[in-house]
Amino acid sequence: MKKREKYPGASSYKDRHGKRRWRYRSRGFTAELGSDYGSDEFEQRYQDAVNRQKSKSSEGAGASRTKAGTLDDLVTHFYKLHFPTISESTRADYRSVIEPLRLKHGKKRIAHMKIRHVMAIKAEMHETPMQANKMLKRLSQMMDLAVTMDWVAANPVLGVSKYATTSEGYHSWDEGEIARFYEVHPLGSPAHICMTLMLYTGAAKVDAVKLGPANVKDGRIEYRRQKTSKNPSGVLISLPIHPALAAALEARPVTFTYLETSHNKARSRKGLGTSMRKWCDKAGLPLCSSHGLRKAICRRIAEAGGTPYEIMAVSGHVTLAMAQKYCETFGRRDMADSAFSRLTGTKAEQNLTNHPERFVKKSPNTL
Repeated sequence: MKKREKYPGASSYKDRHGKRRWRYRSRGFTAELGSDYGSDEFEQRYQDAVNRQKSKSSEGAGASRTKAGTLDDLVTHFYKLHFPTISESTRADYRSVIEPLRLKHGKKRIAHMKIRHVMAIKAEMHETPMQANKMLKRLSQMMDLAVTMDWVAANPVLGVSKYATTSEGYHSWDEGEIARFYEVHPLGSPAHICMTLMLYTGAAKVDAVKLGPANVKDGRIEYRRQKTSKNPSGVLISLPIHPALAAALEARPVTFTYLETSHNKARSRKGLGTSMRKWCDKAGLPLCSSHGLRKAICRRIAEAGGTPYEIMAVSGHVTLAMAQKYCETFGRRDMADSAFSRLTGTKAEQNLTNHPERFVKKSPNTL
């Protein structure tokens, strides 16, 4: 009974081999949870099942309880259209922005929404400008859908400007912060292997927790990035194993995955994020996070003179814009040095110091 209380909706059964397995059931929805009860991976599967059930409720049964043409109705259509093509983490991000809006304005009719209403919603969020901008982005996407479905003639969000922000997203680790982390977490520790794996592969948390010896082929680490709406088939990544990573892997033998727990269980994406937060805090690095390691490897490539396409080959980015941004941001010092080296000895520079005789004013001889 205690187990069932810990995971509401979860129940166990024995498969045809007599092995005890677990599954989640709620309102006609069923999802398999596996046999490793209580592990990080089990926790993740359970949470995914709960979220999927909630999503289906809002998309299915919930649709019949909403009034046609309201924001509630639009959200239901929006989820149906986008959720099948995005990851669970992205769905959670969408919900974190949309659901508060839905809770407050869900019963209002979309056809009545004007620019002044959008501006008022934006103004209510002035203390959190980045969150307000995310709200405008999602609301604009939903209103584009409303236009497509002929609910409204135009998207009123397009007439509202976003807040000016200076944030560049997640903090990118600098070399001093990387060195500090290694000082506190020595070779062979879980923190060290986690740091090194993500730093020298650029893998996101959701991919890093899955990497293991099975991903090593011909001296390279190969994996396919998690599928997203932009990458429906995932992006195949193939990287040479850096000497620092090779040493870290050799110092910490594993059974299945490189970042597995001390009980040889797969570590969840959420669990990895929580652990990294603790490890960074222990090292006195409050601004650093696991996501910042992806930015760090891109920074290193850019500072070494790497091209945007080389960054994309490592990071898995599918658009040139982000990789180009890394080159422009982190490669400026080297580009400035290169630019000035081109000036040295040029005719233009010589002309500045060796003026033609006709332009040189001779001082009168006063002797």
